[in-house]
Amino acid sequence: MATATAAPEGAGDCWTWTALDADSKRIIGYLVGGRDASHANDFMHDVASRLATRVQPTTDGHWPCLEAVEGAFGADIDFAVLIKQYGEPVGALGRYRPGECVGTEQRRVEGRPDPKHVSTSYVERRNLNPRMGMRRFTRLTNAFSKKAEPHYWMVCLYTAFHNFVRIHKTLRRTPATVAGLTKTLWSMDDLVAMIDAQAEAPRRPRVHKVRNSS
Repeated sequence: MATATAAPEGAGDCWTWTALDADSKRIIGYLVGGRDASHANDFMHDVASRLATRVQPTTDGHWPCLEAVEGAFGADIDFAVLIKQYGEPVGALGRYRPGECVGTEQRRVEGRPDPKHVSTSYVERRNLNPRMGMRRFTRLTNAFSKKAEPHYWMVCLYTAFHNFVRIHKTLRRTPATVAGLTKTLWSMDDLVAMIDAQAEAPRRPRVHKVRNSS
């Protein structure tokens, strides 16, 4: 019997935190790292720094989000939590995904959130897109990222593609044009040219912690 090799340094879980604007479908902020309270705080403070008006965020029931949102936004927010309730998983697929959603529960946390806009559907659909478009996110394959840093840079590239290049089917525009960030429809050539320009620029000191990117 072959002996299993020890996991290399840095092996383990890697999560992608994402904040999505429900109107423009633009990715406001993202962070690649752990799923703990420290990363939740880093992520929420970064998202808060990118917003200029009072907003109504919705998160799932992941408990670190509650304190992180309060710490980043204070009381100047209309915040709700949407908790989905699942039935028992059935058959072989139950090994890889939860059971069918049988109900939801809305909870007001801060301010006066409009119940009509308490939803996580848009961001959940967005989370499906990289799994469909990037092999690094495909479960049960050997195409997963072997190191955290190249995985992070791939998330950066995909986010730029999502915001500036990919035309949203319903909006018929890119999220960046809907949000007023640009009037131009970017192409992959534009994105590659920007990457080349960054590569030729003087190198900055490397950040050791995997964090959000502008």
